[in-house]
Amino acid sequence: MSKIYKVSYSIKTTKKQSLVIKKLLEDIQTGDATKIAAALKLLQVNGDITVLRPLAELLMTDIVETSKYEIISFLGDLKVSAAADEMMNLIKDDQFLPVRQALLTSIWNSKVDYSYYIADFVEIACEGDFMEALECLTIIENMEGPFQEQHILEAQLHLKDYIEDDAPKDPQRAHILSEIAVLIKDFDLGIDD
Repeated sequence: MSKIYKVSYSIKTTKKQSLVIKKLLEDIQTGDATKIAAALKLLQVNGDITVLRPLAELLMTDIVETSKYEIISFLGDLKVSAAADEMMNLIKDDQFLPVRQALLTSIWNSKVDYSYYIADFVEIACEGDFMEALECLTIIENMEGPFQEQHILEAQLHLKDYIEDDAPKDPQRAHILSEIAVLIKDFDLGIDD
């Protein structure tokens, strides 16, 4: 059964809220599935963007799959645009490469606008594995824009570098990247109009 989280973080945190967040993060880090679920529910109301890194760190541990799913769902329900910056910092951080696909999954489920990061998703698709490329395709397909011309140009450069690289290419990932290239071309045409 899917849980729906209504996460509405504030950017500024009060001292009392900071203490509550600290306690909830301690509960989450116990690894106990019941405590994790309860803490995530309370973070819906009391959380802020500082909880994103500890949650990503927890995804890299041996917690039960149910808890991992709940964390990914929680991250996917973020509604504050400031969360996009922090999520992208996590995704680009090499420390989180083992869970990058899970973080990408949470993004395409999110209501936060990630259009500003279109070039970053193209770069990840070009450099990552097949599943990461597939997640990036899904994210890009769900973007509504508007897109900045410089980000579209940067995305096109990542695709050009991928094509011109002589390294052997995985045919499945190459197909995904060709679909991304078509989307980027369409977005570029939309900017020119």
